Amino acid sequence: MTYTYALSNNYWQLSEQGDPRLKISAGRENITDYKSDTVLVNLFEGANPSGATNAIDKLLQREISNLIKLGDFNGKLNDTAILYPGKELAADRIIVVGLGKKKDFTAERAIQAAASGIKRAERLGAKHVGTIAFGGGDGELSPAEAAESTVIGALLSQYRFTQFKTMGEVVKAPSPLLSLKICEIDNKRIKQIRLGVKDGLAIAEAVALARNLQNTPAANMTPTILSQKARSISRRHGLSCQVLSESQMSKLGMGSLLGVSQGSAQAPKLIVTQYEPSGRSRGTIAIVGKGVTFDTGGISLKPGSNMHHMKFDMSGAAATLGIMQAVAQLKPSVKVIGVVPAVENMPSSTAVKPGDVLTAMNGKTIEVINTDAEGRLILADALCYAQNFKPDAMIDMATLTGSVITALGHSASGLMSTNDDLTRRLRQAGEYTRERVWELPLWEDYEKNIQSDTADLDNTGGKAAGTINGGMFLKHFVGDVPWVHLDIAGTAWEGRKTPYWSGGGTGVGVRLITQLLRDWSGPLKTNLAE
Repeated sequence: MTYTYALSNNYWQLSEQGDPRLKISAGRENITDYKSDTVLVNLFEGANPSGATNAIDKLLQREISNLIKLGDFNGKLNDTAILYPGKELAADRIIVVGLGKKKDFTAERAIQAAASGIKRAERLGAKHVGTIAFGGGDGELSPAEAAESTVIGALLSQYRFTQFKTMGEVVKAPSPLLSLKICEIDNKRIKQIRLGVKDGLAIAEAVALARNLQNTPAANMTPTILSQKARSISRRHGLSCQVLSESQMSKLGMGSLLGVSQGSAQAPKLIVTQYEPSGRSRGTIAIVGKGVTFDTGGISLKPGSNMHHMKFDMSGAAATLGIMQAVAQLKPSVKVIGVVPAVENMPSSTAVKPGDVLTAMNGKTIEVINTDAEGRLILADALCYAQNFKPDAMIDMATLTGSVITALGHSASGLMSTNDDLTRRLRQAGEYTRERVWELPLWEDYEKNIQSDTADLDNTGGKAAGTINGGMFLKHFVGDVPWVHLDIAGTAWEGRKTPYWSGGGTGVGVRLITQLLRDWSGPLKTNLAE
């Protein structure tokens, strides 16, 4: 079975037409017999070669063991060593990739190691690569997990956003890679390997989609264009999609959302996508993603320095659409609703002003102290609207506050929640995918920060506890539905580089919440903290 991907529209996706760029396949084959220009194997730090690596080591008269003995290679995570076997093997070169210490090994490390191996092969000009499923032996990942991780790492290592490039090496010399085959000698494991390949392709494509939406300049990613992208994704993957217009939102009383958009010439959109499982559903989960396609701060204008990064203020929306595409392909047994409020926040003669009062869909009034605290204003109405679907849980993602970067840096997203079980499930998914989350409190002590003298609520709460104030504000719009707010301002486009992310949008949230939905085990427990 072969799954074909093509580099189309600057990210890897299932090839619908034209010549394939990279073919990914899995089959019963001994890696020592696979004829290609490059073969990838791996090794744990401080360990002796085992499995497929040991088989190659034997055929090469213990060359890998000699590298270890000499200290030239010890298996540190993402380190690589190159061997040229001559006639002993069918492949022209062997790349050994370090997996790090066995006690620290995870699916995330398998992704990194696979990406490192593929990037090294690419730099060497490899066209056809054979590999084992990373972590499927001594790594103790299941065959499906190992294959999935290998494919995610391989494909995301190849991601480049080149839509607006006309010069440079990335345009002149695209990746030479044409094929990647996962070789498995055990016939009993092939079915699971192939399932893992299929799922890995779906997840990698979804992350790449989110990155592509994030990286596109705001002039080319307006609320209207974003809604068109959502319709296109939905048609292609069998999702239902509805886009509410400004007049429809006005009739629903979405004054908070429309207050943000009123300063822009770009019409606001509320994008609603739905996935229905074919069998019995274990529940309904609503995902709400902030979609400010560009944020100037409005009348409370941001400093000019780094304002170009505000094209990333729709990263929650990008992740939501990526998740919806992923679930359409992975088909978890849970109903998923994706809600994206899409607006521009611009200063103009019609823009909302500091001191103005807006009325949200649930009737609560909001004094706008700072027009640059606009994300919570559009999420307020989107969260109210999402309750129409009677979800068992709601999760929103937003680049909401700079304060979360002060608190957590770029290594974790801030989490605030009304349900301990939902928090536990998200933290578990975060540890698995390494899209980690860290909980901040929503204690009643903070409620006074967001009380307004003029209206029901103040949209800022002041500088102290800025991230928590944002969560406290949103809590007023979730009703009794178990809810988690994820502040992804520190993780959406900045952080430590990895072999499968080298800058720009990260696509954070796609793997995290997709994993949560795949693992969904039914009704949430009551909140033990209450």
